[in-house]
Amino acid sequence: MENRVIFHIDVNSAFLSWTAAYRVRHLGQTLDLRDVPAVIAGDKSSRHSIILAKSIPAKKYGVRTGEPLGMALEKCPELVIAEPDYELYVSASRSLMALLREYSPLVEQFSIDEAWMDMTGTAGLFGPPVLAAEQLKDRIRRELGFTVNIGISCNKLLAKIAGDFEKPDKVHTLFPDEIPQKLWGLPVGELFMVGRATERKLRGMGLTTIGQLAQTDPVFLRRKLGKQGEMLWQYANGRGMMQVRAQAEANKGYGNSFTTPCDVTDRRAAQQVLLSLCETVGMRLRRDFQAGSCVTVQLRSCEFSDSSRQRQLGTATNVTQELYRAACEIFDSLWDGKTPLRQLGVQVTRLQSGGYRQYSLFDASQYDKLEKLDSTVDRIREKFGEGAIIRAAFVDDPQRSMAGGLSKHRRTGVTKPVPDPGAENRKKSEN
Repeated sequence: MENRVIFHIDVNSAFLSWTAAYRVRHLGQTLDLRDVPAVIAGDKSSRHSIILAKSIPAKKYGVRTGEPLGMALEKCPELVIAEPDYELYVSASRSLMALLREYSPLVEQFSIDEAWMDMTGTAGLFGPPVLAAEQLKDRIRRELGFTVNIGISCNKLLAKIAGDFEKPDKVHTLFPDEIPQKLWGLPVGELFMVGRATERKLRGMGLTTIGQLAQTDPVFLRRKLGKQGEMLWQYANGRGMMQVRAQAEANKGYGNSFTTPCDVTDRRAAQQVLLSLCETVGMRLRRDFQAGSCVTVQLRSCEFSDSSRQRQLGTATNVTQELYRAACEIFDSLWDGKTPLRQLGVQVTRLQSGGYRQYSLFDASQYDKLEKLDSTVDRIREKFGEGAIIRAAFVDDPQRSMAGGLSKHRRTGVTKPVPDPGAENRKKSEN
């Protein structure tokens, strides 16, 4: 695998960059949000709104993604605030992925603003890896109006780590022989898949750098951290995440999460979020003729502490009401009733295909009626839009009836056109 050439492409401050590029290039605005202290926040009228993205000038004031808007304004009173435009973000993401596929058929999208490319054997077309990456980076900036970082290595892991080096608008390499110099001196918290809780555990073990982790006995790490310890040892030594997969693997589960515009501090508000997430997840399950028997609820506190709990159901289901009931029960057993919550998620796993259900003797959920009702609602929403029919619980409630980041636009395919200035020229050259 060391002979492979893998690129990792990551949009710099994606939400803010896409908003800024659209305003400058297509609305003719003179203020570029990337050049001033600016943020993307859910509801700029509320100081409890959450920061979704920030500019580099805002970062210099100590503004952090995920913190309340009010806290960010205390750090920088002159902060420029823009609301998110999810349709735009999906459109920009699609334009980026289409451009990447002009360079390689092996493009694996990792998130809305990240992707890997297998560029092995393309030197004859685009030149050496670093040159090709520089040209690609410059073309993205020229034609799409935003900047990216590109990391280069022989596997996906090292390419992604390289892409996180100095930003913005940079190309970096991290090949195996560069690991001691470029990787091992970094704080252990900068290693891929090391969150705050894991970082605290590692530091408690005296491991403060990635190099110290890499040189620790993996048996010791597994004893202390389980399988995660062994995985992190592999990552610290540059091993893992090898093959770029152009085609998405079959779903092993369906999930969605939602970052709330303000901290959730009461049970009813949390239940509203859970219901909206179950609506989304249930619809996706039914669309793909899937049902799941394991429900997981994930919580993130205002201090960025994560927790989760799962429950095995008696039988697989895709009925929204059943998923919601299970999610609420899990939530009640997981939340302490007082810690402010910033993000909630619902995931359904242990899938089975087909339309049959294993009924129990005490199955009192009127499954058939609920399933037909959900299917009817799905068809109405598909034809007339998701707002055509909503549950009464969401009437006069600020919570979206179907929540979960960008999934609405991914489901519906609704996007805002983002013209590609280079498209017309390419068309002329082809003619």
